[in-house]
Amino acid sequence: MLSSTIVSSSAGIISATSTISAPQLGILGVVTLIILLSLKEILSASKLWNGKLACSLDTSILPLLIAFFAIVIFKVMEIL
Repeated sequence: MLSSTIVSSSAGIISATSTISAPQLGILGVVTLIILLSLKEILSASKLWNGKLACSLDTSILPLLIAFFAIVIFKVMEIL
């Protein structure tokens, strides 16, 4: 009885974590990067722009840029 409970609960964990695949996360990351870059460009022209906002946006954009370049490199390597 206990072993069947453990197996069913571990199967639930596996199915709950495997609902989003890597390509979907890549697309989500690229879309988020585009939105943040657009937001940075728009806000830099407004009077709301300051150093703290610039630092906050840069902190969010930098990891997404690294992920974007990694995606591009892996796709190019896949083609070659």
